[in-house]
Amino acid sequence: MKIISYNVNGIRSALRKGLADWIAANDFDIICFQETKAHIADIPIEVFTDLGYHSYWHSAQKKGYSGVGIISKQPAKSIKIGCDIPQYDHEGRVLIADFDTVSVMSVYMPSGSGGDERQAFKMQFLADFKPFAEQLLIERPKLIISGDYNICHKAIDIHDPIRNANASGFLPEERHWMDTFFTENGFVDTFRLINPTQKDSYSWWSFRANARQNNKGWRIDYHAVSQALSNKVIAANILPNIEHADHCPIFLALNDDC
Repeated sequence: MKIISYNVNGIRSALRKGLADWIAANDFDIICFQETKAHIADIPIEVFTDLGYHSYWHSAQKKGYSGVGIISKQPAKSIKIGCDIPQYDHEGRVLIADFDTVSVMSVYMPSGSGGDERQAFKMQFLADFKPFAEQLLIERPKLIISGDYNICHKAIDIHDPIRNANASGFLPEERHWMDTFFTENGFVDTFRLINPTQKDSYSWWSFRANARQNNKGWRIDYHAVSQALSNKVIAANILPNIEHADHCPIFLALNDDC
């Protein structure tokens, strides 16, 4: 089972930059999108249908903002749209697809870079997401939570941990939340499971100051799996040479017998 997570910074923009050709050239089973920035009526779903995918979407109420999606070669057995908390569901941040053996969530966690109000919103989202994830694990023990978490967990995950120590996305309270997510909640950071000491591996770069060319990036996109799936992980990679957005895709492969 091959899974991609990709913050595309606008699904229509990414398609104009060759996203469909890249998908067609590969054989992914599931792709989770974040920041689709389109209402469902404005997403060219036929593109993904022609590529052999079933598609599911959760858009923000605000036009051109946020939004998540999942496309899959096999149809989902069921879909859960949102997390049942209106202030987050209005922004299109959570979508869950249940398949025969696993459940996959595409999540776009809030950014706090817009100022104190959005940082407070982000921290409240994190506080509310924790019990939501705990309940999901009871209902769906084989769970994958893929997406843009908007947090670098460790110093190894950011190009300049000292200068960014007080930046949203690398704040101590955000990193502490990641600690608890990967311990108390029982999830596994699959990239670090496979690549525990790999440096200079990032999934997002600012558009400013040639950050991508100079690899001054942040690893803020994750495939997190529940403990029940951790021994099924066979590969977890970042694909920095794929450039349809300011993020790049991240890849996860699991044994077919999961």
